[in-house]
Amino acid sequence: MKKFSQFIIEAKETRASEQAKKLGLVGDGHGDWYNAQGEFVAKTVKGKLEFFTKGQRVGQRDIPPKPGTSAPQQTAQSQAQAANSQQVFPQAAGKKQQELPGEDEYLTIVFGRFNPPTKEHKKLFTEAERIAAGGEIRIYPSRTQDSKLAPLDTNKKVTYLRKMFPKYADDIINNPEMKTIFDALISANEDGYQNLNIIVGSDRQAEVQNLSNKYNGKFYQFVEINVIPTGNFDSKKDSSGISSAMLRKAAADNDFREFGRGMPKGFDETQTRRLFNDVRKGMGFKTNVKENYKLWEVAPELDYKNLRENYIQDKIFKIGNIVENTNTGLVGKIIRRGTNYLICVTENDIMFKSWIKDLIEYTEVKMNSMYRLPGKPNTLAGTKGYFKYAAKMTPGTVGTGKENLQAGGKAYGVNFINKYKKIKESIYSNV
Repeated sequence: MKKFSQFIIEAKETRASEQAKKLGLVGDGHGDWYNAQGEFVAKTVKGKLEFFTKGQRVGQRDIPPKPGTSAPQQTAQSQAQAANSQQVFPQAAGKKQQELPGEDEYLTIVFGRFNPPTKEHKKLFTEAERIAAGGEIRIYPSRTQDSKLAPLDTNKKVTYLRKMFPKYADDIINNPEMKTIFDALISANEDGYQNLNIIVGSDRQAEVQNLSNKYNGKFYQFVEINVIPTGNFDSKKDSSGISSAMLRKAAADNDFREFGRGMPKGFDETQTRRLFNDVRKGMGFKTNVKENYKLWEVAPELDYKNLRENYIQDKIFKIGNIVENTNTGLVGKIIRRGTNYLICVTENDIMFKSWIKDLIEYTEVKMNSMYRLPGKPNTLAGTKGYFKYAAKMTPGTVGTGKENLQAGGKAYGVNFINKYKKIKESIYSNV
C-alpha cells in the first residue's frame, strides 16, 4: 500500500507535467523539459516545475553545457530533441509559448466561506480588483459543508455567487482540488507566480497571515505574500449587521424578509427565495415550517456565550476530535484546548490555531454513518462509516452484511475494520 506522502508526490508531479504541457514544453520522460526549439528550459524537482535559473523564462537561452560536454555537442543534442518533439508532439512545435508571470507580477486571491453569500462579500471582490490593478484574480469558495455552519454545497455557492456578482463570474473558481487555502497557494506557485496578495475579512487577517507565511518555503516558495484586510464579516462588529451568520439565523427563523436584507441589488425576489429555500434545506428544515434550533450551532458569532459555555463544559471540541476550519478548509486533530481557541494538526503536519467559532466538528455519529451529508460519502479513514461506504463500492458484496449479497460474494460485517484500524492511530478526513 502506498504511503500518503507518495500520493502527494505523485499528485504534484502530475500538476508539474500539466503545467509544462500548457507551456508547450516536451518532456524526455526523466523530468527534463524542452521548448519547441529544443532548448532545455526546465526540470521537475520534488514535484515542482523549476527553471534552471531563478526567474528564467521559456526560450531566453539554453542551459549551460554540462561539465565535460562542449557547447557544439549540447547544441546537437538540442537540435535532436527539437526534431523529436516536432515528430511526437507536432502541435508543440508551432505553438506560441505561453508566458509565465513576471517577477514583479502579483496574483490576487480571495478564499472564503460564502455560506451563504451576502451583499457584503462584494467588498472582498472590489478590494481584490483594486489591489490586482489589472492582474489576475482568483476567488475560491471553500468546499466545507455542514448542516449548521455551511448548509450550501460548493456547486450551489458558486452558482449563487456568479449570479450575485456577474462582474466577477469568470474569477470564481469551482475546483474540487482546491480544498484548503494551501491548495490555492500551491497552485499559484506551480503556475509561476512569485508574489501574492490574499484578500480577507479584517477578522481573518491574523490567522491567514500566520499560516501563509509560516509554511512559505516548505509547501510553496513566494518572494512576497501580502494579506490585505477589508470589511468585517463578524456581524457583532459590522455596523451593517449583514453577514452569513445573520442570513443563516434568518433562514432558521423562517424569516424571508430579514434574509432578503442581505441580498445585493439586482438579485430579484425569485432568486432570493430560491437561495433562502436552499439554505433551509441544507440546514435540514422543511419549507415554511418554523423549527427549534440552537443559535450557537448555526451562528456562533451571534450567540458566543452559549458556544463558549458548551466548550468550557467539554461538550464539544474534545482533545483528539477531528475538526475543520471553515475559513481555511484545513482538517486536523485537536491536540490542545485554549480558553477560546484550539491547536490542531493536519495529517501532513500543518499545525493551525483556530477560534472555536470558526470550527466544524466531525461527531461520532457522522463517523459511523455511510454519508456524513446527503451525497457526501464518509471518507474518514478508520471509521465504520468509511468501511460501510467502501464495502458498498466493493464488487462481490453490497452493504455491510449478508443482505443484497451478490452471486459469488463473501459477506463480511462492520467489525472487519476493527482488526485494521489500529494500523493508523489517528483519523483524518480526506474531503
